[in-house]
Amino acid sequence: MDHLPDEPEGLVFDDWYRREFPRVRQAMTLATGDPGLGEEAAAEAFAMAVVHWHRVRRMESPAGWVHATALNQVRRSWRRAALERRHTARLRLGEEPPPELPDTTLWRAVAELSPRARTAVALRYVADLTEAEVARAMDVTRGTVATTLSRARQQLAAHLQTLGEGHVR
Repeated sequence: MDHLPDEPEGLVFDDWYRREFPRVRQAMTLATGDPGLGEEAAAEAFAMAVVHWHRVRRMESPAGWVHATALNQVRRSWRRAALERRHTARLRLGEEPPPELPDTTLWRAVAELSPRARTAVALRYVADLTEAEVARAMDVTRGTVATTLSRARQQLAAHLQTLGEGHVR
């Protein structure tokens, strides 16, 4: 295939690929120290380039774009490999014990909170995330998390106090 459909004269994908692929593959191989990963990253980057060729060919530096895309593929591969190593290490340690079930009275009270408050409570007190981490996870400000948690604690305290008074009688 010499030309892609609707490809104007000028930069032709096949010619560009034949010229650039060896350079990208070599750069990724040198950057990673892994010929297989270098080849895979280059191939993925060029596969994306052909899909988006109508846009890539008009860029000031299509070669720069394909190198950056290949590096992103390398980073994804490294992240995936790290995740797999952590998971495999966890499996070698044996089976994780099941999480402790929360007190059913408390859990029923939490279930009556608004979805935002339930999420904040679960992330802060069950997942043990900081308020800043909860804010990032929920895509809200830290102040919103602090206010939500404060109100949730007040609601839970009132609810549990009411339940406690009901049991005393």
